[in-house]
Amino acid sequence: MSTRHSKIQFLGHASFQITTPEGHVILVDPWYTNNPALPEGLTVPERVDLILITHGHGDHLDVKLADIILNKSPKVIANPMVRLYLEEMAGVPDHVFERMNIGGTVSLLDVKVTMTNACHHAHINLPGGKTGYPHATNGFIIWMSDDVSVYYSGDTSVFGDMGLIGEIYEPDIAILPIGDRFTMGPLEAAFATRLLKVKHVIPCHYGSMPSLTGTPEKLKALTEDIQRLEIHVLKPGETLDTSHIQPNNW
Repeated sequence: MSTRHSKIQFLGHASFQITTPEGHVILVDPWYTNNPALPEGLTVPERVDLILITHGHGDHLDVKLADIILNKSPKVIANPMVRLYLEEMAGVPDHVFERMNIGGTVSLLDVKVTMTNACHHAHINLPGGKTGYPHATNGFIIWMSDDVSVYYSGDTSVFGDMGLIGEIYEPDIAILPIGDRFTMGPLEAAFATRLLKVKHVIPCHYGSMPSLTGTPEKLKALTEDIQRLEIHVLKPGETLDTSHIQPNNW
């Protein structure tokens, strides 16, 4: 086990930056362009080693993502339809992608990444006001060398197979949307927390738009009976150091 620890930075809305014990930088659903929750001065980091993309909605798929990929040369793991879009419409070369699909696991850059199912309808906005590439979304399990594992659910409702995700992968931290209307609200996220059996939750996808009315306070009230549960409410730009988290083994 590494003596250094993973760090999870909240970039606002539903975007995250994970720095591994080896110093590799992972962006999860990066949204820098016109993100209302992104703190001023917070920009794409100098180093980007891996980008994970759950689906093609504009608040998860930055309109300048192709430029970020071409400039930073990371490996990319994307929802398969998002990958096709980036190749066919944005000119991203095939070799940057680590191809995978739901249920599979790949190892790279001292991390393991598993793609999980999610329940959310998605598409990609195309030039001329058109839409295309309809697809189902996905989530990710990200397991670092310090044995800390993160479940990023992506935009989703609660679903019973979260119990299987918890049983199979035993994630230490769950990043869950709580905004309601387009994803889970606090009620559903509370059930997701129980299904996953996690002891650490980072809420996201709330408060950044008027329609996203779910709050961490409501989630805390609905989960106050879960012993030893920690809900880490990060302000955009804040970072969670995982050094105090006792990892499960996967």
